Amino acid sequence: MDRLLDSLKAFLAAHESIASAGSYSYGAIQYWQLLLACGFVLLAGILSIVYRLKLERDLAMGTLLAFVQLSVVGYILTMIFALDSPWPVFAMYTATAFFATRLAKRKVHIKGVAIFWPTFLAMLSTCFFVSTLMSGLILQAKPWWKPQYFIPVGGMIAGNAMNALSIALERFFSEMHLRRPEVEASLCLGATPMEASREMFRIALRAGMINSINALMGVGLVSLPGMMTGQILAGVPPLQAIRYQMAIMLVMTAASALSSFAALHLARGRCFTQGGALVRFE
Repeated sequence: MDRLLDSLKAFLAAHESIASAGSYSYGAIQYWQLLLACGFVLLAGILSIVYRLKLERDLAMGTLLAFVQLSVVGYILTMIFALDSPWPVFAMYTATAFFATRLAKRKVHIKGVAIFWPTFLAMLSTCFFVSTLMSGLILQAKPWWKPQYFIPVGGMIAGNAMNALSIALERFFSEMHLRRPEVEASLCLGATPMEASREMFRIALRAGMINSINALMGVGLVSLPGMMTGQILAGVPPLQAIRYQMAIMLVMTAASALSSFAALHLARGRCFTQGGALVRFE
């Protein structure tokens, strides 16, 4: 009970320090400044109304959901930081992987093959592994699950893996659908399911990694990534911010490759029966 009260006091103290934010090196954004930023979304809404794009409702709903969701996450993170325990960190990371898998699954229009739980398992295991190495080995966080490091880094890794997963899975099932006669012919000629779907697997895995590779090629020249920009705004020297950004981009590329490979491997197994026949799916 005393520990719970101490955690609650620490949470309230952290919340008060964040609310004041007067002694920090960055410029704190007030609520009226956020409302001013909403004016830019209002311009987009006016454009939608004038040209009858019918996006003004989605813009309003998206803005509202962004405010609500980020505010809730902000309070949750403040509480987790105050508790200083690994279990809330693991719980939040599991929830992050779960919702990332749901979003990825929504982009893959497939019926007849259950891929949610294999995708969730691939996402959670690979992203947790990469996040652990990034936080504990590269960033030297002590302890390695320190929430100020593990949660933001893990969220970026999971978000990038989510995009790669959705592209890879969508491409894989599209190829399997279009080339179904070729796969069945290979099976009839004695090929194993892995041999019959090898080319589709390779194409899908390549498609899932393209975005990460393009991001590596364009970083700095085309755009300044969000992590680097945030650190510079917070007062971190640009060269140090670049090192952080480079490290996170490299591990995100690795996580995209590993999670796509694991998800495709598990999903491919669901496409065939125990006897090696191709499952009917739409």
